[in-house]
Amino acid sequence: MIDSALISLGAKVVVASSSDENNPPENIIDGKTQTFWMSTGMFPQEFIICFAEPTTISAVTVDSFNVKHLKIEKNTSQNASHFESVGEKELEHTEGHLQSNAISLNETSATHLRFIIASGYDHFVSVHRVSVQN
Repeated sequence: MIDSALISLGAKVVVASSSDENNPPENIIDGKTQTFWMSTGMFPQEFIICFAEPTTISAVTVDSFNVKHLKIEKNTSQNASHFESVGEKELEHTEGHLQSNAISLNETSATHLRFIIASGYDHFVSVHRVSVQN
């Protein structure tokens, strides 16, 4: 099952390395590709999604612009204090349309997912949607 609006499952963006009132981090989980969160122009950038309850995840799909290298880490406790790597991907540059990348997480269980944008194809990157397949 893919839920493109993680917010409807009680998920929240609890940390973001940058924020803009016109493009808040919550846009990442609203299920729409027309809205987005934008970085401030330095790397790394990151955001953490917290699930309402422990969630088994087989894959995540990230819709973005200008993201070059993405790392994903998980946490299994309620306080988000210890993360471990579960995925990493070099994204292909797309000109004029969204990058849409599915990243396998091999049926991992998590209370939080941390997305680290290690580098981009430009000074600014945007993340439009994160979807979870479980």
